[in-house]
Amino acid sequence: MNKTNVVVTGASGQLGKTLQALWPASQLSPRFNLIPLQRKQLDISRAQEVAATLDALNAHIIINAAAYTAVDQAESESEDAFASNQQGVVNLAAWAAANQAWLIHISTDFVFDGAATSPYAPASKPSPIGVYGASKLAGEVQVQQRLPEAGTIIRTSWLYSEFGNNFVKTMLRLMNEKPELAVVNDQIGSPSSSHSLAAVIFAMIETGNDSRADYSGVYHWSDGGRISWFDFAQAIQQQGLQQGLLKTEIPLRPIASSDYPTAARRPAYSVLDRSKTLAEFDCPSLNWQQQLAVVIKAIAGIEG
Repeated sequence: MNKTNVVVTGASGQLGKTLQALWPASQLSPRFNLIPLQRKQLDISRAQEVAATLDALNAHIIINAAAYTAVDQAESESEDAFASNQQGVVNLAAWAAANQAWLIHISTDFVFDGAATSPYAPASKPSPIGVYGASKLAGEVQVQQRLPEAGTIIRTSWLYSEFGNNFVKTMLRLMNEKPELAVVNDQIGSPSSSHSLAAVIFAMIETGNDSRADYSGVYHWSDGGRISWFDFAQAIQQQGLQQGLLKTEIPLRPIASSDYPTAARRPAYSVLDRSKTLAEFDCPSLNWQQQLAVVIKAIAGIEG
């Protein structure tokens, strides 16, 4: 039996690495080939390179985990941000449309302005407040326009894993280096483990491979909860101590965003309504604290 080819762009990022790590044990592996491509193997901003590579691989499903994600640098590097986050998506979507392939595109809570007081639904109107969010929204538009029946957008928030650079790993490092930490307490959102996001992507492929038109459009995924970065840091410290990644507890001090200025504004509220995703797919049931424990244990295993 010929296997269906699933190409992952941005394979060296934390989601790309997680997809590869979890793939062998997934229900998909006997019937699908996972083909991970790092940027040095495929730069999605180059149209001819995209076409030649995907032609050669006979891609059936494309998971686009490639992105420019340096939120603050994007303010001064807008051309680079749009090259990956818009033009790169144009190239992938154009190829997918011409070759009857399914594109699963990863997007972000940063497409919203943070003015809401209740969770953003997939149909909520985007209004980004920075270059990064604007570039990601521009990519979403391309998927919806070019692949109305074969383009799936998954917005996620506060993504972290045992791989790469992220808030969890940064907090653990700083908690080992500093006598105390000040953490922003007025930005509210929901953490997302790359493990649970990968599981959702696997569930979408499992459910939708034969009827993907039913699963086009926008979906939201996080691990639930409504917390601040300060709340998240407290949980990280507690679990880091339990797993032996931290030697001693240090004081954590809540501060306002105005006390920690950055080049790019962050949404003050970016909780995503994930009910549509939960209703349509077999999604992970662990809450955000349990998902954090999975990743903290993985980090302890790597460092141990």
